[in-house]
Amino acid sequence: MTPAERLLRTKPTERIVAEGGHGEGGDLRRTMSLWQLTLFSVGATLGTGIFVILGQAVPKAGPAVVLAFVLAAFTALLSALSYAELAGTIPVSGSSYSYAYATLGELVAWVCGWCLMLEYAVSVAAVAVGWGEYLNAFLGSLAGVALPDAITRSPGQDGGVVNVAAIVIVLLATWLLLRGASESATANAFFVLIKVAVLLFFCVVAFTAFRSGNLAPFAPMGVAGITAAASQVFFSYIGFDAASTAGEEAKNPKRDLPLAIILSLAIVTAVYVLVALAAVGAMPWTDFDPEGTEASLSHIADLAMGATWPGLIVSFGAVVAIASVVLTVIYGQTRILFAMSRDGLIPRVFQRVSPRRQVPVANTLIVAAFISVLAGLVPLGQLAEATSIGTLFAFAIVNVGVLVLRYRSPELPRSFRTPFFPATPVLGAVMCVVVMAGLAGVTWLAFALWMLVGLACYFLYGYGHSRLNAEVR
Repeated sequence: MTPAERLLRTKPTERIVAEGGHGEGGDLRRTMSLWQLTLFSVGATLGTGIFVILGQAVPKAGPAVVLAFVLAAFTALLSALSYAELAGTIPVSGSSYSYAYATLGELVAWVCGWCLMLEYAVSVAAVAVGWGEYLNAFLGSLAGVALPDAITRSPGQDGGVVNVAAIVIVLLATWLLLRGASESATANAFFVLIKVAVLLFFCVVAFTAFRSGNLAPFAPMGVAGITAAASQVFFSYIGFDAASTAGEEAKNPKRDLPLAIILSLAIVTAVYVLVALAAVGAMPWTDFDPEGTEASLSHIADLAMGATWPGLIVSFGAVVAIASVVLTVIYGQTRILFAMSRDGLIPRVFQRVSPRRQVPVANTLIVAAFISVLAGLVPLGQLAEATSIGTLFAFAIVNVGVLVLRYRSPELPRSFRTPFFPATPVLGAVMCVVVMAGLAGVTWLAFALWMLVGLACYFLYGYGHSRLNAEVR
């Protein structure tokens, strides 16, 4: 077998599934129900996006931002349906990394896994960085106090020394994850229910100040404004694939994973559309300040009630939302690394499972340490923005993977089949490319540099330690 053939060699689907749950020294425990899996995806998706990005998107689309959220949801749905099919066919922890390994070969799988590291590890660090700001907003509304800039901002920011607040939320999430998958899922469910309740509270408050005149003109920027806003709010949907990283800890993965992915996207879309409609109905779209988006929902809630306590509740929801995102995304990152380690592409320490806790302890601690350093000491800047392009690339690979697996292995049992095949995965891949093409040049540059580092890591370590390559040798 030539080196090129080794790079494109796929891992048999039956083998990927058979190895599911098994690590070095122990096995993962199947404890997650459909409800917990669904809330895991909701927890990873329903985060700071709706608290921040709405204020940025309204000036672009006006009241038609509601349609922008629907259009973005449709774009996400195309990839979600492909995820659902592959999650039901290959129910393992590796998510799109494992799907790529089964359909497109080892090199593409590595690239996909490397993109997932960008999506998960770097994005959660960026989210954690903002936790201190939201915490300060909440404390300021509650008691008129604030934590010092020295411990809530990263070096390079005004007054920043070490972002201790970001490190604290990462360590709290790590503590929960080390207690076990079931305990983490229970804590996440609690967080998700709180933030959904807070957003519904905002809707109730905002609808008391709803004025139909605020919806006219409905689309002042026309179709171009709607599509521009849709490209921006699309990133509020990233995270629906989190359930697919729990494939080896789900009680009934073939049935529950596809359902959890679709249900979570439906829940998130309903909440987003309802919040957007309430917001633009309560405050004229021209009053939205794209520079002061952090507290846009809190501001609207305060205006609607003529008091400050509604905004306090919304700020609390933002604090909880970030905690939930940090928890679920760190979980997803560790499980993807677990699968990559089992294939030999990264060191074996990442697949070691504690026999007592039945979780990858060393893996979790390493990931937490890495994210803590990023969140506490590094101003992420454009690298954080590049997480979007990495996610879209992984989504495109999943859509292509559905096409390849249907053609190569039509006999495989599938608990869910993507409707309107092959139009759905083809359109899903095309939409991912279209959204990627609209990203800034500096984002592409950051992505290219990240990929160069990833390829260097693969050829320096992964290629030589790959279990499939070892078998060939």
